[in-house]
Amino acid sequence: MDEAVVDDIVAVLPPLLQTLEALAFVARNLDPPEFGNVMQIAGEPDAALQAVRSRLAAWPDKFAHIKTALEASIDAALAGYAGLREVEGGQGDLVGVFRALRYLPRAQEALYPLTELPPVSGFFLAPELREDAALQARLAATPKADTGIFHERNEPGSRGGFSMYVPEYYTPESSWPLVMALHGGSGNGRGFLWSWLRDARSRGAILVAPTATGQTWALMGDDTDTPNLNRILDQIHARWRIDETRMLLTGMSDGGTFSYVSGLDGASRFTHLAPVSATFHPLMAEVADAERLRGLPVFITHGRLDWMFPVQTARQTQGLLSAAGANVTYREIEDLSHCYPREINAEILRWLSGAPVGGT
Repeated sequence: MDEAVVDDIVAVLPPLLQTLEALAFVARNLDPPEFGNVMQIAGEPDAALQAVRSRLAAWPDKFAHIKTALEASIDAALAGYAGLREVEGGQGDLVGVFRALRYLPRAQEALYPLTELPPVSGFFLAPELREDAALQARLAATPKADTGIFHERNEPGSRGGFSMYVPEYYTPESSWPLVMALHGGSGNGRGFLWSWLRDARSRGAILVAPTATGQTWALMGDDTDTPNLNRILDQIHARWRIDETRMLLTGMSDGGTFSYVSGLDGASRFTHLAPVSATFHPLMAEVADAERLRGLPVFITHGRLDWMFPVQTARQTQGLLSAAGANVTYREIEDLSHCYPREINAEILRWLSGAPVGGT
């Protein structure tokens, strides 16, 4: 590679990755009363990123694929930070924060094709596994066929499609756990994929992130989403080898609530449920299929600071489902508001594999 291009990459990648981590920090720690403090802790990595943006301008055409990916990722990251700064400066509200944070998955999606670059590959690994030599060797090999990131009818603004990730080291000689992750009420699967991709890539799981058929999941009225999830499952089973004993339905907020609605049905094909920051009406336990509930593994995660669905709801849900015979694991995160705690993914995957995780 051209020496000047290498120098530019070395200059650009650290502030880009730092800015993405800072955006992820804000997304994880967003609590409306503490927004100003969270922004102070996140710092100003965007200033350093803005300063090096121009270094990509004069690259030779043969490096266009790298340049295009870096520019798209940088511009999305800077747009996200600019939106946060507007709200920090008094121009906007919580909706503006959510809108700004939507740039984070766009920046990650633009950057992912550059995992040929070691720092980028490391960014898309769980931090505790970045020095795992065996994992690095698997990822350094030529990607297998039918692996990587796929989108089916899941462009921004579309409904009912899905995005998915298959680890590049997938082989059909063994069966693989499946994680179907449902976005929150104002989201979409293409964005929510990135809440789980790092852990699926690090720990070897096939990840599917559908988009609801309506503006949010079918929590009332006709259920048009469960048939769509089953359609997606059929497509995946036809192409990849799935472990039928490790099929997880999880989700955030409305997606977590819908994992109850769909996953407690007696006809559900999922073996495990893991709702995050979800709500649960007591009637759900009463009308749920009793045989389905008996021994069903359910992993509930909720934040003590949740302002949308107070934590008392999750505590009550734990009791109701346990009394109905479900095998409930409960995690209450002290500093979590109504956000997705990506750190819980590793424990959920261990639980999915049957490993003991402790707690209730």
